[in-house]
Amino acid sequence: MSIDTLIDTLPEYAKDLKLNYSSLVRNNTKLTEQQLWGTIVASAIATRSSALTAAAVEEGAKHLSEVALSAAKSSSAIMGMNNIFYRFLHLTSNEKYSTIPAGLRMNVVRTHGSDSIDFELWSLAVSAINACGKCVDAHERVAREKGVTEEAILAVVRVASVIHAVGPVLDAEAATDSEAAK
Repeated sequence: MSIDTLIDTLPEYAKDLKLNYSSLVRNNTKLTEQQLWGTIVASAIATRSSALTAAAVEEGAKHLSEVALSAAKSSSAIMGMNNIFYRFLHLTSNEKYSTIPAGLRMNVVRTHGSDSIDFELWSLAVSAINACGKCVDAHERVAREKGVTEEAILAVVRVASVIHAVGPVLDAEAATDSEAAK
């Protein structure tokens, strides 16, 4: 199912999500096509919703090169790991942990092959979804240092927030539908 069709099937209680999706995705003016669709793919994966992820990756493949699609997926994968690790460092009061090397491989941050600004934005979107303050701060700062405007950064976070909200609604509806079918 296409992502547009999936969004159109959202129930009435999620009407605001439909409206926001339309204004942020269908009428996008702040992001390049690659930035937008990479954000959608990375954010959908971060929601853990299989229906949303499948639709986002299918549609993303129409708007992204193979390299960019892989990089968007990679940003979600690596930030899924990093967000847990760095959020722990942020939340613990034991400063000793910050002096110990992470010991985690993060090669994809350098080897993803896509535009580095776009990868930062996708990593920022996933970090916002995963609520990692350290990672949000780091990726937002790097994006601004590379010339990304605050308006574009906020557009990425808006898209991530809408995509993130869609995932649980789809899952809730699927669970309700499967219970009703019993």
